[in-house]
Amino acid sequence: MSGHTGRFAPSPTGPLHAGSLVAALASWLDARACGGRWLVRIEDVDGPRCVPGAAEHILRQLNACGLEPDAPPLYQSTRSGRYQQVLDDLLARGLAYPCACTRREIDAALAASGHVHAAHTARPYPGTCRAGLQGRPARAWRFHTEKYQAQLAASGDTGPGFALGAAGLLHWSDRRLGAQQQNVALEVGDFVLRRADGLWAYQLAVVVDDGDQGVTDVVRGADLADNTPRQLLLQHALGLPAPRYLHTPLVCTPDGAKLSKQHGAPPIDERQPLQALAQAAQALGLPPLPAPRSVAQALLWWQQAWAHLYNRAP
Repeated sequence: MSGHTGRFAPSPTGPLHAGSLVAALASWLDARACGGRWLVRIEDVDGPRCVPGAAEHILRQLNACGLEPDAPPLYQSTRSGRYQQVLDDLLARGLAYPCACTRREIDAALAASGHVHAAHTARPYPGTCRAGLQGRPARAWRFHTEKYQAQLAASGDTGPGFALGAAGLLHWSDRRLGAQQQNVALEVGDFVLRRADGLWAYQLAVVVDDGDQGVTDVVRGADLADNTPRQLLLQHALGLPAPRYLHTPLVCTPDGAKLSKQHGAPPIDERQPLQALAQAAQALGLPPLPAPRSVAQALLWWQQAWAHLYNRAP
């Protein structure tokens, strides 16, 4: 078996639908095409949004589709102690700090500076609490992006996975999308590591889990692509290796919105796994099956096609 480790990390806010099956199939094919390991991680760190029984339903759907992990699933809800350990380390190094700002205050500060917030983009944090809380209680904890990027620029140490160019522009490469860039300090600012409601933020949890599980290749939906530079910075700050990234096409509704549980996406039919897989393979640009086959035969067919498409032969 190769050193490749991939993962599928669904949030148990409902069963798998056509869009999430695309990411599951792509990550499975990517691992299997080079003889690697494939893991499932249940991202249930946001407990209030999780639906009872959804994790078990997702695992049954994956099994019906022949997508079986090589180890028992990891549940983020069991990992709070590990996340706290990492946050404490960043605080001790001056790379994280408490923040007292509400969203309304952040929006007001951005508006006062002339910033126009575009829909579906991050609100760049204006750095209000970098100098201290001024006697106010902490609501959240943030990564000191500006400080860390300045350290990297001064040392010239950007490590594997990305390069920090002029004026803080971070460059990295996506296996499907190609060359990417973002100025994290300017476009995102000091991003949240632990939220005001006490829950762990996605950025911290996913970076720590990928590092601890030895994930070498992250294959996920294109809607998460702009999270990558934040995660690359955090990985580097924690001394974790940077995985390779591949962001898959999104399945959209007729009006162009991303297909999601919030948009009423129906769950995949476990009684028709071959049909569901065929639709996911089509969304990934894989060739159709030459004839009706079993799930196992279909997966082998698409595995070979994936290896050819992304040069991931064993």
